[in-house]
Amino acid sequence: MLEIQKLASAAVEAALAGKNLNQVLSDTWRQHPGLNSTQRATIQDLSFGTLRYRGLLDAILTRLLQKPVTHSHLRALLIVALYQLQFTRAKPFAIVDHAVATADAIGQLAAKGLTNAVLRNFLRRQDALLAEAMDDEIAQYNHPHWWIEQVRAQYPACWQAILMIANQPPPMTLRVNLQKGSVEAYLARLRVSSMEASGLGGAGVLLDHPVPVQRLPGFVEGQVSVQDASAQMAAALLDLTPGMSVLDACSAPGGKSGHILETANVRLLALDNDADRLKRVADNMARLALRAELKVADATETDAWWDGRPFDRILIDAPCTGSGVVRRHPDIKWARRPGDTARFVVQQRRLLDTLWPTLRLGGKLLYATCSVFREENHDQLANFLSRHPDAQCLPLVDCNTMDGQIVPDDAHDGFYYALITKV
Repeated sequence: MLEIQKLASAAVEAALAGKNLNQVLSDTWRQHPGLNSTQRATIQDLSFGTLRYRGLLDAILTRLLQKPVTHSHLRALLIVALYQLQFTRAKPFAIVDHAVATADAIGQLAAKGLTNAVLRNFLRRQDALLAEAMDDEIAQYNHPHWWIEQVRAQYPACWQAILMIANQPPPMTLRVNLQKGSVEAYLARLRVSSMEASGLGGAGVLLDHPVPVQRLPGFVEGQVSVQDASAQMAAALLDLTPGMSVLDACSAPGGKSGHILETANVRLLALDNDADRLKRVADNMARLALRAELKVADATETDAWWDGRPFDRILIDAPCTGSGVVRRHPDIKWARRPGDTARFVVQQRRLLDTLWPTLRLGGKLLYATCSVFREENHDQLANFLSRHPDAQCLPLVDCNTMDGQIVPDDAHDGFYYALITKV
């Protein structure tokens, strides 16, 4: 536990400093190749869980301290240990002993004694501290105050449910490659492998319990992919037919690109402005045995990649706050700042305005975000339509939303779609 606690604390510290948690953990695996799969899974669970409940853990820690802890690694260690004591089944005495040993190694004067006192005091006053912390809205909902206010204002009927579901572990949803078999046949394969699951409609499958991808039957052979149920709607909404020319403007990591090609034999150009991220698209294509033209390019700099021939379909899976996927990426809610939404809105507007001329008359552009914030979604669409009289919004067929906004639930991430045609 000592090494696990130490590495999880370092990951949380890095994430709270603004680094991407998934990248931090990838770096950790590379720097510590001796970690086995169980140790990696535990470090990941502690890191994600601590950030998921950071609001509550901070509120408890504040009540246990006489003055704030300014040393970032010590503070991260304390909230990781509090998370372990509150949410895991590890033996409390072992958690405390290992946290004290880790604190001693930090080299901070009095860190060892402070850690011991804080954690043992928590164990003595656990129920009372939890009750006190629940008076704090940030602790209750485990989101920054500005985020809570924004969701409350925009979703008055269900704002609490949106915030609470964001604190749950995410579902594991799969997309069956219908070129290689049916959903029913794949569900039967899962049952043979002692994995219970249910169909979600279309190519979607929801696992009762998440498993490592290596355990999924047919994953390596490209018979199935991991993709959220909301993200799986994109390919159907594009209304694809064989031979079409399709642009995926922000394609990494390639889930929607792969689904497009599984749906219809189209000519797909997949762009991304990051070569490392585009490699993930290439890896996905190779696993699925699909072919697309991949280019490292900024989609808004059309002179660098567009040959002048208009596209039949365009998918803009735009950069956004990620406010609809925080249960998969709990570091997002603490990394974002109130002004970030406006910054993403500018990027989205530029993508829409720049790529609109590359769409043929009668073609369709699908605008997507994994956000629940209105500024990036409904407001962005309304402003785009006001600037482009040749743009007309189309109804979303076979989609479980009337206005394009999907709020997160047990099977779906928060997502937004707008389908626009050129008239």
